[in-house]
Amino acid sequence: MAVQSWTEILKSSKKTALIHDGKRKIHYLFTDGKEMAEEYDLKTDELIGRKWRHKSMLGAQGQWTVEVGEPVASPVASPDSDVIKENCSNPVFMRKDTKTSFQWRIRNLPYPKDVFSVLVEPSERHIIIKTSNKKYYKKFSIPDLDRSQLPLDSSALSFTHANNTLIVSYKKPKEVLTLEQELLKELKKLKGTAEGDVDCKTQ
Repeated sequence: MAVQSWTEILKSSKKTALIHDGKRKIHYLFTDGKEMAEEYDLKTDELIGRKWRHKSMLGAQGQWTVEVGEPVASPVASPDSDVIKENCSNPVFMRKDTKTSFQWRIRNLPYPKDVFSVLVEPSERHIIIKTSNKKYYKKFSIPDLDRSQLPLDSSALSFTHANNTLIVSYKKPKEVLTLEQELLKELKKLKGTAEGDVDCKTQ
């Protein structure tokens, strides 16, 4: 079973814990050389961030890729610099989960709710966001479901719009909720080192 195999991969990974600034930071090193770093709120146990790093074909460390949490900010250029930077009014897409749902927030979308349509594309395993005024289009997957090879269910999908932000929610299936609860129990058993431990790679 695919869920079981992802569970086994997680269990067999080398984990390092760091407690700092009200967060539990976990670094995973998998047998294939991939790395995953997660941050949990110590009070609520909610996942704040998750990012991945893969080695290149030549074995060099790649850049971290954010899966959950605030996207990595681009360097701020001075007004008189020649550097081209992203317009701050462009839509900003980020994932911020709750205990029971996968959730994505797209800021800077100043259109009424009835302009948006959000749908599941089961064959491609994607969620698609589009607008009737053709101002925004986004196609994305749910890596958690892909890793466990669970199907996408359109009835689990919902969305709302407020303050120029579109919020898309997908109710977590029971298999994912069970896996997350089991993983959290394991993570809480890890002895968290203090900030400044040179062996910890979560920083």
